[in-house]
Amino acid sequence: MSEFINNVSQKRQEKLKEIILSLHNGATLEEAKKAFKEHFEDVTTKEITEMEQSLMKEGMQVGEVQRLCDVHAAVFEGSISDIHSLSDHNSIPGHPVRVFKQENERIVELIEKEIEPYLTESGKSADLMLRVGYDRLKEIHNHYARKEYLFFPKLEKVGITAPPKVMWGVDDEIRAEIKDILNDLGSIDQDETKTREKIKLNIAKIKDMVFKEDNILMPMLLEHMTFFDWVLVDSSSAEMGYFLEKPTESWKQETKSEPETIQPFTPETKGEVPFDAGSLTFEQVNQMLNTLPFDMTFVDHEGHVKYFTQGKERIFDRPKTIIGRHVSMCHPPQSVHVVEEIVESFRSGKKDNEDFWIKLKDMFVYIRYFAVRSKDGKFLGTLEITQNIKPIRELVGEKRLVSKD
Repeated sequence: MSEFINNVSQKRQEKLKEIILSLHNGATLEEAKKAFKEHFEDVTTKEITEMEQSLMKEGMQVGEVQRLCDVHAAVFEGSISDIHSLSDHNSIPGHPVRVFKQENERIVELIEKEIEPYLTESGKSADLMLRVGYDRLKEIHNHYARKEYLFFPKLEKVGITAPPKVMWGVDDEIRAEIKDILNDLGSIDQDETKTREKIKLNIAKIKDMVFKEDNILMPMLLEHMTFFDWVLVDSSSAEMGYFLEKPTESWKQETKSEPETIQPFTPETKGEVPFDAGSLTFEQVNQMLNTLPFDMTFVDHEGHVKYFTQGKERIFDRPKTIIGRHVSMCHPPQSVHVVEEIVESFRSGKKDNEDFWIKLKDMFVYIRYFAVRSKDGKFLGTLEITQNIKPIRELVGEKRLVSKD
């Protein structure tokens, strides 16, 4: 009996892949929809996930799966059978599922009320209203960041890597398009027709992502997230930020015990940690590192995030959910290969450090990577140090501890 079920499941997978690959080979969306309806009454989020995973294992690039993902949700629309499990969590005030769903509703509402009505108008007044709408829409970054840093790590831990990679790639495209559109709307010599075409394509992509999050991502999360996973997401969400407004309801869970994976390291009460020069208590070490005027992140020799400081001023998002996550999953798809090349150059001994510097908002950020090695030269991992050096670059003259008098 189990062999029969496995054969049926495998045949469904092959047919799903065949339909999606037909899009890759030039079939139209309507042709794909027709083929889907001929062979399926419904499809589960698990089947969609396994299909994407299989395509990537067979060598299809993330970017191509991402392109197909932009249309395959439309093929399955209305036929996803396991979205009913969302209803229970949607009814819990302040639950991360409810908060995420409500944000998606606000995103669509903003598009339909503050952007789309002005696409058929022209002139400075319409441009101004579109710019106001897009200034608000750019906060979608917070919505996507929570998904990427709080939801995706759990899926990756259970072996679901393709959908997160694909979604993250689309998220970055949406962010880049929003930035480009805002630049166009702020330019005195913009091409009005081209700008409005960009906006139409952008909001279509955003609405498509809303569908995927509500109907594919959330059912996957509900299948794999434990109660403690949701507690951790809830406790880390405020740090990442929300889309336009904070939740009006709270889902704060008081628990007597925490899952082992988020227990802090605690040495013996009276003991101290010995170093090459002196020793410190756990509290002293922890607070000293968190007082440093820069961010530090340590990735072990296998590429997993083991530690990061938690200073008052953070430059990049570092929620606790990234602990244990592979470094390749902590960066957008477009920059992953650069990070992997750096780590490999450290592992091979070719390099000991690598530096980058970027302008970010009103900061000048200096990003440094160092190979951490044992005394006998064994590669232990990678240390990343990130600092806003704008105040340092602006220093002039001298300020001495000791007076010249």
